[in-house]
Amino acid sequence: MKAPIYIYYQLDNYYQNHRRYVKSRSENQLMYGLKYNDSSSCKPEDTNNGLPIVPCGLIAWSLFNDTYTFVHQSVELKLNRKNIAWKSDRDHKFGKHVFPFNFQNGTLIGGGGLDPNIPLSDQEDLIVWMRTAALPSFRKLYGRIEEDLEADEVIVVNVVNNYNTYSFGGKKKLVLSTSSWLGGKNDFLGLAYIAVGSSSIFVSFVFLMLHVKNPRPRGDAAYIIWNRKSTTN
Repeated sequence: MKAPIYIYYQLDNYYQNHRRYVKSRSENQLMYGLKYNDSSSCKPEDTNNGLPIVPCGLIAWSLFNDTYTFVHQSVELKLNRKNIAWKSDRDHKFGKHVFPFNFQNGTLIGGGGLDPNIPLSDQEDLIVWMRTAALPSFRKLYGRIEEDLEADEVIVVNVVNNYNTYSFGGKKKLVLSTSSWLGGKNDFLGLAYIAVGSSSIFVSFVFLMLHVKNPRPRGDAAYIIWNRKSTTN
C-alpha cells in the first residue's frame, strides 16, 4: 500500500440520518459560540445546569471517541490527523475563536470530550463527525499513515474501545485504504453504474424490437399546415 494510507472507522446500524438527530445542532453557535444565544434547535442537549453547551446538540454529544495506534516492527507508526476535515467546514462553519464550553458535563455522557483550550475550527474529529452520513452504514476519516506498507508485513493495531455500539446492535470496523486520481474504492458505485447501464441497454433493445415489429406510420403530408392552406384556397 503506497502512502498516504487512509484510516477510516466504520459504523453499521447507526442512523445519523434520523430527523431529530440531524436537526439537533446550531450552525450559528458553531460559528459564533456564546455570542449566539438561541440554541433551542439543540434540544435536549442545549443546556446543562442552567448554562449553555458549546457545541450543543445530539450530534456533538455523541462524538465518536475510539482511538487507534499502529505498530510496525515494534515501532509505532506516525499517524497524521491534520487536514482530515473539509477545508470549507474548517474555514466557514466552525469558529476560529469559539471554544468548547460546559461540554459533556452532564450526568449522561454520550461520547468523546473536547479540549476546552482548542477552538472548534481545529477540533477536526468533531468537524468530521458533524458532517452526518446519509446511510446507516458509513465511514469517516480518522487519519493517514504517511509511509508505504509492504505486502506480508504485520501491523499491530491497538484499539481503545470507548464508544458504545452494543446497546443498539451496532458494529464498528477499521478500514485502511488508498486513493488514486479516481478516488477511493467504492463497490457500490461500480455495481450501481453496471446495473443502470445494463437496464438502459435492455430497455433500448425492447423499444427497438417494438419499433421493428410495429413501426410508426409516417405522417400524411396533406396535414402540413401550408398544404392545408393551399388546398383551402
